[in-house]
Parts: sequence; structure tokens; C-alpha cells
Amino acid sequence: MKLRSLILVLIVLFYNVTTIVALRIDGSFQTNKFFKFVSKFGFIKFEKHQTKSSNEYGFIYGNVTSEQSFPKGVSVTLAVLDRHHFLEFYGNRTVTNRNLACRKMFARLNATSYDAKCNRDARGDYLRRVPCNHSGLCSDEDSPSNVIKDSQFTFVISNQNQPRFWYISFVACYRNETTCEWEHYNGLPHKIDYHLDLVNGHPIKEQNYYSPFIYHFSYDKQNILEQCLIFFTIYIVLVPIQIIGSRKQNHPVTKLFTTSLVMEFISICFILIHLISFASDGRGNEGLKIAGDIFDILSRTSFMLILLLLAKGWAVTRLEISAASWIALIFIWISYLILNFILYVWNMTEIDVISDIDEFQTWPGFLVLISRSCIMLWFLYELRTTMKYEHSTKKLDFLLHFGASSLVWFIYLPIIAVISMSVSVFWRYKLLLAVINSVDCLAYCVMMGLLWPNRSGQYLLLAGPNTLRIDELDEFNEAPHNNREIYRDEIPNENSEDMETLVSTNDLLTNNSHNVNDTLLLIENGDLTDRNDSKKIFT
Repeated sequence: MKLRSLILVLIVLFYNVTTIVALRIDGSFQTNKFFKFVSKFGFIKFEKHQTKSSNEYGFIYGNVTSEQSFPKGVSVTLAVLDRHHFLEFYGNRTVTNRNLACRKMFARLNATSYDAKCNRDARGDYLRRVPCNHSGLCSDEDSPSNVIKDSQFTFVISNQNQPRFWYISFVACYRNETTCEWEHYNGLPHKIDYHLDLVNGHPIKEQNYYSPFIYHFSYDKQNILEQCLIFFTIYIVLVPIQIIGSRKQNHPVTKLFTTSLVMEFISICFILIHLISFASDGRGNEGLKIAGDIFDILSRTSFMLILLLLAKGWAVTRLEISAASWIALIFIWISYLILNFILYVWNMTEIDVISDIDEFQTWPGFLVLISRSCIMLWFLYELRTTMKYEHSTKKLDFLLHFGASSLVWFIYLPIIAVISMSVSVFWRYKLLLAVINSVDCLAYCVMMGLLWPNRSGQYLLLAGPNTLRIDELDEFNEAPHNNREIYRDEIPNENSEDMETLVSTNDLLTNNSHNVNDTLLLIENGDLTDRNDSKKIFT
């Protein structure tokens, strides 16, 4: 019931989150703010040999209107730019003199952007005068046949040979039709409402091979829906198996691991629902995505807690951990959990989407990687200490396999974070997501095998009503002080004849023929001479 309540609370808290991820965007621009960045979107590549009628294009289309009227010949500008043009455009937005800022921002575009009056020889289609007329197209939309139905403007994106990011923004600048100079609009503040669609493929589905896995997704986010479906299929098999297995044993480690696995499955479900919704309408449910990410963080950090507890020998070689050890462990774990949440919030709010960096190239990301590496070293130290004072071969075998697999889980994230820095930004996010989910899934599978009831009963304490007794007997038999067996071959036989030396408790209690020095008692049993049992003399 507590888990269900937590899920409902998270859904309510994040249901109305309106963070823009891409492709169907509604918003407004206040002209007195001068500049507003709207979105960054990766479009697929267009091969040179393809004809102009090919559907392998990207499209940006929509409507931009205002309830207030602008003076004649005055407007603001909607700019759709590739990275080559955008960086200079974006960098000059902070110039204090707004007229100078406008001239600097559009200096490079003057030579490449088409304008019917000022630059008819240019071939680039990057700009629109907005707002557009409520009942018609934008004033500089010179190809009405290319405009998508029910839209006021359309940009057709054709990247040759490689995918590229395109950047959409509004700026309170306009080109004077008389002087062809860029000027700042400093009139009365106006509110401009916009609705934009950004898609990979032709918006008219009858003319396009429509793929839900790429249509609404930016190029760097394509195929993550397939990834999520694959892991959903895996976890929908693993979770019921683990729940069934956990019911066969009453063990705190197994319960904690089952909780971690269930939280990861809930995370996958929430994110999958968001992605399916996003693939269908270009909006998705950002609240579910955030809830899924939170469950994912809780699942991974709780899995780390399990590893640390097992490394300290909890419920394996000892039933209790000292109070000081518990305080240190919980403090480190909570600190790591908080740091992961800080990184998540930082990634959503502070990382400039215009830059080509990921979360692990920020200072919270560095702290997460460093703290993870330090926890790994602490894990190895605790595991070594536990193995040093353990004599049971079964438990040592478990700890050895457990330590090797856990070490891989600890070290993979810093390694893949370093490798991803040299990977193209178009593939980096997908690579990180695929590797992280794959390694975590493999770690869950390995832990399921190690903690499965028919195996864990051999080395885990409190696993069942009889397990503790079995473990105690194993430890007693394997203890060095208990190895007092002497094989018969080492005892000279004065008659040179085989004698059985199996001694029963009753014989020992009733036989009165003890040696005076209590050295050795031999009992010959002729009825057992034909058996192949081991012959032993017990002292």
C-alpha cells in the first residue's frame, strides 16, 4: 500500500509539469524581453542523390499570431538556424545597444538569408516576419504550395549527408524595408502566441512512410522507444520470477533486492507510457517521465545499498552491524542519493541545451562519478575484510562471485562517461542510455541468480527456518579446530587384517573395555566387512 501511495503522490505532483522536450510546442513571446530561445531539434540527413520530391526531409511549421496590432512595416523575427549560423546569432544577443545587437546578430545572415526586397539572390530560408495575419500566411511566405495545411508558415529542412541540429528562436528585431538595415522593435510591449511542430518526415502521412519511432523525435533521441520496449519485455519476465522466489525465503536482503527491482520496473513503465504518448502526439506526459526518472534513481541507489550491506557481511557472516557502521553507511548512502537528485535537477534546469555537453560533463556529474568511485573503493575494502575472517568455502565462493560482478557494476559508469565525451552528440545520449540500462539489467539478473532460494540457503543467514542450523554445522565442520579425523591407513594393524572402525554412540556408552590411558578404542565388527564405507578411527 505504501508503494502504491507513493506512485499516486508522484503522479499528482508532476502531472502538470510543462517542460518542453520537443516537437509540438505552444508558448508566447513578450517583445520587451528582446530574445527567446524556443527549442533545439535534430533532423535526419538527406542524401544528395535523392530527388526534391523525397520524403526524407524535416519540417517546421505552425502558427504565430498576436491579439495586438503592430505598426505598418514593423514586426519581430522568427529565426530557424543551423549551428553554423546560430552560434554567432546567439552570442550577440547580450549586446547592450539593441539596435547594434540586431545588426550584429543578423550580420552573417544578410549574405545567406533570402529576402524578397533586400536579398533576392540568397538561397537560404531561415527567417519569417511575425506575427502572421490571423486569416492568412506570413507576409514573407512566398511559396504557398509548400505550406502545410492549417499553418501560416513552413520550413523544409534538408540536411545533406549528415544530420544536424536546428535552433528555433524569436528576437525583437526587424529588417527595415526601405534601408534594409536591422532595427530593434522598441514600441509598445506585445504578446505573440505561437504553436510549432517539428517533425522528421512529411507531415501528411499519406505522402510519407510514417515511423512512430522517429517522426516526433529529435535525431539524438530516436530509437529510445525501441530500447524501452526491450527492457520492459525483460523486466516483465524478471519481476514475477523474483517475487515468486522471494516468497520462498524470509530474508532481509532478498526483500530489499525485490523492492529495488520492482522500482526499476515501475520506472520503465512510466517512461514507456510517456514515450508512446510522445510518439503519437509529439507531447507525451512529462510528469510521468519525471516520476519514472525518480524511481530509476531510487532503484539504482537502493541496489548500491544492497551491495554495501553484503560487502560488510550483513546476513552472510553476521546477523548485526554495529551502530557506528550503520550510521556511516546510511550517511554515505543518503549523501549519494541527494547528489544524484541534484544532478538530475541540474541537468533539467541548468545545462544549456544549446551546448553539446551531457550531464556527466557538469560539476554535479563529476561529483557523482567521483563519489561512486570512492564508494567502490570502500566496497572493496569491506568485502576484503569480510572474506578475511570467513572460513566457509560456500560463503567464500559466494563473496568472490558477488565481488567480481559488483565491481563491474561500480566501474562501468565512470568508464562509459569518459568514452562518451569522444562520441558524437547525435549518438551520445542513446549510447549512455543503452549502456546504463543494459548493465543495470545484467546486474539485476546476476543478483537474482546469487540470491535464488536453492542457492542462497547455502550462504545467507536467516534465509529459512533450517538454514541457520545448516550454516552453523557447516562452519563447525570446516573450522580448523574440528579437523581431528585420523584415517585408518595411518594406524598400524597388528593382525594385518581389515577391521571396521565405525563407532556408534551406544557402543561407546556401553563398552567398558576402555584403555586406561584413554588413547584409542577399536571395535571390530565382522558383519560390516563387506561394505565399502570409509574406514575411520575417531579420537
